[in-house]
Amino acid sequence: PPCGASAASVGTVTTRLIARDGHRTAFHVTPGHLPVIVLDAGGGQDSSYWNNLVPVLAKRTGSEIITYDRAGFGASDYVKGPWSVKSATADLANGLKVLGATHDVILVAHSLAGEIATYLVRQHAGWFAGAVLSDANVPEFYTDKEIKRASAMYAPAIKAAKANPPTTESRQLLAVAASFVKISRAFHRTSWPHSVPVTVIVSEKTPFETPEDAEAWRDAHRKFAARADNRQLVVAEKSAHDVAHDRPD
Repeated sequence: PPCGASAASVGTVTTRLIARDGHRTAFHVTPGHLPVIVLDAGGGQDSSYWNNLVPVLAKRTGSEIITYDRAGFGASDYVKGPWSVKSATADLANGLKVLGATHDVILVAHSLAGEIATYLVRQHAGWFAGAVLSDANVPEFYTDKEIKRASAMYAPAIKAAKANPPTTESRQLLAVAASFVKISRAFHRTSWPHSVPVTVIVSEKTPFETPEDAEAWRDAHRKFAARADNRQLVVAEKSAHDVAHDRPD
């Protein structure tokens, strides 16, 4: 493997630890042909989120499939401090570059990974043939009103995470919470590049329980999809937030 990477094979899947900025990120590669399909799980999840989907995609498409563990999850190193979407984006970009996945890539992002996908595609639009946002974060949702409501909604969970012994999930929650307002406001000001086609899947049930927040989530995805002719909006009927599990079809 290239300098800064190590490899170990498990069946037909190869795991590579790729170094950047003093930490290593684990990438899991199922061999195949172009286009490469990259799957990025949401907040609090590692690459195992896609375990049931990867073999199906590989069989149906014959494509190379790449999943990975963000810092602090799975086989990747833990990184202290508030969550940084800039660092997370750089980790994914660096890994894809090392793996040679920089042409005709199809990027699939769920939930929080929508933010990473947006910045990554803005920086390297030429790498991507297209993308699928699976009930993913989109800039249109993160108005000051929704940022304030989300902060209040997660406040009890954050308080509990601080009071109890740390776990992988609680560390991630606290890291995201520490930078949530700043990152969300910046994300709201950015946009998906018009040159990269995208299928926007929004779940019928949404991640939210309150009707107002649920409608704001649906409306944000409608607005996002309407901003360019090469965007398609798909409603995952009868699905909650985890579309890949509830409606893998």
